[in-house]
Amino acid sequence: MKNTILLFLFAFLTIHVNAQTSNIKIQTSARCGECKEAIERQLNYEKGVKSAELDNDTKIVTIFYNAEKTNPDILRKSIASIGYDADSIPADLKAYKKLKSCCLKDAPKKNK
Repeated sequence: MKNTILLFLFAFLTIHVNAQTSNIKIQTSARCGECKEAIERQLNYEKGVKSAELDNDTKIVTIFYNAEKTNPDILRKSIASIGYDADSIPADLKAYKKLKSCCLKDAPKKNK
């Protein structure tokens, strides 16, 4: 009986946790490995984000997050706040101007 209750509780918690996790892919203006590090670091400190990984070839960041704690608009704005475009949200101009020259949109693309 005790094992049955523990199994039921484990199953309930697993379903509950998985039900809250969402994911989104956001197109960014990332250019190099430093951009990747900056965007991933920013998102991983964002409340509700479980993981974030940017593909430098496609410039798309895939984010797994708790939908009860954050949403896609907040995530896009978080990326934009550090100087990168995020889907239709343009980069914050002040933050963009502080990026290294290799991270600017019109800079020649660097190898990873």
